[in-house]
Amino acid sequence: MSLAPYTAVLVASYGGPDRTEDVLPFMRNATAGRNIPDERLVEVSRHYDLFGGKSPLNELNAALMERLRAELGRRGIDVPVVIGNRNWHPYFAETVEQLAAGGHERVAALATSAYSSYSSCRQYREDLDSAEAAVDGAVHFDKVGPFAESPQFIRANARAVAAAWRELRAKLGDGTAKLLFVTHSIPLAMNAASGSGAPSTRYDAQTLRVAEKVAEVASAELGEELDWELTYCSRSGSPHIPWLEPDVNDRMEELEGVVGVVTAPIGFISDHMEVRYDLDTQASETAEAQGLAYVRAGTVDDDPEFVELLVDKLVELAAVARGELSSAALACAPCAGEHCLPR
Repeated sequence: MSLAPYTAVLVASYGGPDRTEDVLPFMRNATAGRNIPDERLVEVSRHYDLFGGKSPLNELNAALMERLRAELGRRGIDVPVVIGNRNWHPYFAETVEQLAAGGHERVAALATSAYSSYSSCRQYREDLDSAEAAVDGAVHFDKVGPFAESPQFIRANARAVAAAWRELRAKLGDGTAKLLFVTHSIPLAMNAASGSGAPSTRYDAQTLRVAEKVAEVASAELGEELDWELTYCSRSGSPHIPWLEPDVNDRMEELEGVVGVVTAPIGFISDHMEVRYDLDTQASETAEAQGLAYVRAGTVDDDPEFVELLVDKLVELAAVARGELSSAALACAPCAGEHCLPR
């Protein structure tokens, strides 16, 4: 098996600070152009104090990269797996310079995001285009596209939901329970422009389909029909700009006749800040205040089938690049026209 013509794999990620003193500069990078005052950024930055003054994302990405190397090696593929970040070191530009210096001309890029929207997909493609331009095209990237609706992603999340549901049932017996799927909120205008713009291709519709399929698979495994809803987290920016709702905390406060809740972070592939703070900290506190038993389902990053999915996508991308598969199989051709614009 081969990844030719690719001679390396770039894991493209959001990035995160490793030290307390880096948190505010990182936050400024992450919110650039959104006119958020430093006072608000300092307030949000305090969330990192709960986790040793750093983001868990870098260590999580390092572990995922090791699993990718192992799965590639199991298939007889020996290529370097490197990382480039949008908002902190190593930035895309830094990694691309190293790739160019190492003689890598064609690289497969894999974003740590499963869905299609501006911030979760197209922006990564734009970042890679800028990095290519910075080295005068010496390195060219092809990007694996959104994979959230892949059966492997569905099954991996369903296993996590089923495990969490069993844990909740052990706490509350036959009491009425609710499953709240959670994904990152985005502005309504960005959602309207996501996918091709058609309602069925938008970010919220993608996530709703994933939630429905995960609930179906988990219900079958558990032998119990799960009562579920889709909720959102991590809203930021001006309060005057409408974002996707309901917020997971707001929804928990509205629940009636429910004694326990499982939150399932299907919008995220690993336990980074939006999971560790928004769900493990904030949502857990909300559940306690409401008198609800609470369990948070795991993310998929260490599920073997999920790692196999990512490598399958890399292998498929290489086959398309070699002309062995139709270009229609390429999940992430460069975004056309109005698709997934930020708005």
